Amino acid sequence: MNHVHSRIETNIPFYLAHPVWTAIGLSMGPALSLGLGRFSYALFLPMMRADLHWSYFLAGAMNTGNAVGYLIGALTMSWLIKRFTAARVFVVGGLLGNLFIAFSGVFTDSVAFFVCRLCIGIANTYVFAGGSVLAAQLSNSHPRQSGWLMGIYYAGGGLGIMIPSFFVPALTDLGQQWQWFYAWQLAWFGLAAIGFLGLACMWFPGHSIPPVPPRENASDSTSVRRYARMVSGYVLFGVGYIGYMTFVIALLMQIGMVGMRLNIFYALLGLSAIASSKIWARTLDHYKGGQTLGILNLLLGIACMIPAVIATVTSPSDSGPGWIVIGMLYLSGMIFGSGLLTAVASTTIFVKHNLPQSQWVAGITVFTCLFAIGQVVGPTLIGWVADGSGGLARGLMVSAAILFVGSVTAWTQPSLSD
Repeated sequence: MNHVHSRIETNIPFYLAHPVWTAIGLSMGPALSLGLGRFSYALFLPMMRADLHWSYFLAGAMNTGNAVGYLIGALTMSWLIKRFTAARVFVVGGLLGNLFIAFSGVFTDSVAFFVCRLCIGIANTYVFAGGSVLAAQLSNSHPRQSGWLMGIYYAGGGLGIMIPSFFVPALTDLGQQWQWFYAWQLAWFGLAAIGFLGLACMWFPGHSIPPVPPRENASDSTSVRRYARMVSGYVLFGVGYIGYMTFVIALLMQIGMVGMRLNIFYALLGLSAIASSKIWARTLDHYKGGQTLGILNLLLGIACMIPAVIATVTSPSDSGPGWIVIGMLYLSGMIFGSGLLTAVASTTIFVKHNLPQSQWVAGITVFTCLFAIGQVVGPTLIGWVADGSGGLARGLMVSAAILFVGSVTAWTQPSLSD
């Protein structure tokens, strides 16, 4: 009897028998595409800006290049998923993204590095959006764990934020000991190596989930006008959040936070992003409209304001900031980390709650494309503001204002079934 039961168990697909492990495997996608491919650049920016003599505008333009690549990837993603399946797009995107992360340690010419950031952005879109489709299918197969499984997937980005916070400083120090011409080049190579380990972990879970059913006909669609406020709130999230993730490390260094204190800040941000999968699971399941994104945009705006206000009202000292200031800055990172990836998850959950399964790829594509436009504008806009008299503090205040507007906009989006 036990033998028969064992045979029945082995016939159950992996994603049905082990949903949490499947979600953990899929979460390596956000770890690679968001943590290593996009957000880790904030750790490199101060070093590269100093070594390569970049302005804040040019430093921000590098992340604009990444966002342009994200937009290109978003525009081609739907066709690729229909042609090759979400699982293949997910895994091949991870392979290409890791290769271009490695190439980032090769080039010091600003144009060549911009092209690397562009290509990383394209590949990252395939990883992240392809994985979002797979995660939505997984959560749909386990409705009682839906918010939890989606949260696990997006929380992988938090792991991807934490890893560079430890490895980039360590590998940079090693590069200095080995007398590399630019010590940070070794750190790019190290992140690529870590990325290939993550790629191995996401391979099988991604391919265990069956393809999403195709749309039956061209009329099987929902007008974007019906959820325009949700989309607008997400675009403003894209413009606002990326300024913080691009420039916050440089601003903290101006305040006087360096060394281990800086590493702890970034690690707390990543740890909070991981914890967000549990913190916001019920909220994601409860709200069917744009309320979750509205709440998160508000919190992210507050997180941007904290270091901006501190930088405005305090002056750097030789001993660095006091413990009250450090605590406030750590709080900023924790608030930002806890809301960052859940804001992204809220759009996939919105699509899952409000659109039929045959429209999920199309719906996620809409959000991905318009989000990419926001990310294109954000780094260059905030960098341009930061080059002015107010510096980085004023740049983050602009980010906060944009997020506050996005909060109100998203909050007013009702469920499509209302």
